Amino acid sequence: MTKKEEKKSIIEICPIRNVIARFGNKWALLVIYILDENGSIRFNQLARQIPDISTKVLSNTLHILEADGLVKRTVFPEVPIRVEYELTETGRSLVPIIISLTEWAQNNMKSIMAHRKKLENSANKSN
Repeated sequence: MTKKEEKKSIIEICPIRNVIARFGNKWALLVIYILDENGSIRFNQLARQIPDISTKVLSNTLHILEADGLVKRTVFPEVPIRVEYELTETGRSLVPIIISLTEWAQNNMKSIMAHRKKLENSANKSN
């Protein structure tokens, strides 16, 4: 096995790099949270609830979440076509973790911001 193949195989079996990185981006956790609150929802309704996400990024995020089995996409045979998104059982199992992470962030935000500011100030003084 070459060094490149060996490195790739480690990345593929590492849960953090292989799984968590897929839904741990800027938008995926928010999309999962909103889908949990709304149940089944159409693309445009979801986009309205996250006004600062582009259509392309939302579409890509949903595609990744669907590929990983966290979101189910249902196409209804109507004219015009209606498409709805909802969490799968696996996606719903992630919600309590997101809620815990959100609570942790809220509880620690002031401290984190103070540390960032302190580091930024010390970096500015040394420049």
